[in-house]
Amino acid sequence: MRALSELLDVDESAWPALEDAIERSPVQVRVLPADRPRRGHSCLLQLQVTVRSALGAIAANSGGLLVDGGWLRIFGGAGTEDSGLPSLARVNGFPAEARADWRPEGGLVVAHDVLGGVFAVNEVDAAEAGRPGAPGEISYFAPDTLDWEPLGIGHGAWVSWTLSGGLESFYRGLRWPGWREEIAGLRPSHGVSVWPFLWSAEGRGDIAATSRRSVPMAELIGLHSEHTELLGLAPPGFLGHVHHPAAPDTDRGPAAGRVRDPADAGSAEHARGD
Repeated sequence: MRALSELLDVDESAWPALEDAIERSPVQVRVLPADRPRRGHSCLLQLQVTVRSALGAIAANSGGLLVDGGWLRIFGGAGTEDSGLPSLARVNGFPAEARADWRPEGGLVVAHDVLGGVFAVNEVDAAEAGRPGAPGEISYFAPDTLDWEPLGIGHGAWVSWTLSGGLESFYRGLRWPGWREEIAGLRPSHGVSVWPFLWSAEGRGDIAATSRRSVPMAELIGLHSEHTELLGLAPPGFLGHVHHPAAPDTDRGPAAGRVRDPADAGSAEHARGD
């Protein structure tokens, strides 16, 4: 395994370019602070990537990125979990000490979205784990199909795409009027459960007419796995470890009913829900 100095001491870190892209992004991006740099270093050691890559730079220099008002949560490596966003190491179950023989099964989970969708970087055994796409490319577990879909791009290009406004077309059909206001109060530990379920004909028919509520991400991810089994679909495999936070209700965002009733208040560029 490469030493930490080989991963950190590179000619050109990707972090300054990422900071510039975040500053120029057409969508709101919040960078969670890197309050625990040693955690970021441990993450780098297990990943065995340098900070020249977007993956390494985000792991070493942030606690994660909340993109488009928190709709997308990209995991970092160097933060605390006070914000409610778990670390890349926790989500993927990294061993306590870096091991050359350890690999995430199927792929490295790098982000969740507010609907419980999962983005992962394919491992070399992705095909055996039922993941589409080539090794090193991003695949997406979609809550409206309960299946993995290939995005056809690597992690660095995917991060650039998310920061350049690509999510708007990707989630077309899965965003309802007033969604920004509805998710504004959500902690990153929580997502939005939709009823009727997004994979049902009723859920896909009119997203604005659905009932929505805030639930812990652990519950939301678990529901997706359970539904694939109940519907006789291929098991999704590993979707990430997310714990059920014991936060007080005031910190969890709206907890019951609608998050907020709007009436009251192929490639990565393909549209979802059409």
